[in-house]
Amino acid sequence: MTRRKSRVIAFQAVYSWDVGRVSLDDLLKFEWVEEITPEDEPNLAFSRLLIAGTIENIEEIDAAIKSHLSPKWDFNRLNKVSLAILRISIFCLFHQRDTHSSIVIDEAVGIAKEYGADDSYKFINGLLDTVAKSLPEQK
Repeated sequence: MTRRKSRVIAFQAVYSWDVGRVSLDDLLKFEWVEEITPEDEPNLAFSRLLIAGTIENIEEIDAAIKSHLSPKWDFNRLNKVSLAILRISIFCLFHQRDTHSSIVIDEAVGIAKEYGADDSYKFINGLLDTVAKSLPEQK
């Protein structure tokens, strides 16, 4: 399992939490993920960090999304797939400062191209870039 797959699992879990109201405890059991091997455990730990961290910091993350949306965008009408991708990515930008913002944004764009609506990756790229630029510079 790769870091990309860990991020995809985290995105799917945050989406399920938001849309299906699946509990955090149930999500973190990963019974819904196919083909997990014992060798995947280090990357599942990364997925757990992303999932739990995102959900535990959801108010801060959603406030950041709202503050960086164009006035013509209504937060409540955001596509749920895009929202889940934005949420885990903003968690990473805020709380995983050892991962460069360009990597976080590239991963989000890749996931959006695979799972999102046609041009959602452009919206995600733009919003995450704006959020990243508002943060203190990374070392």
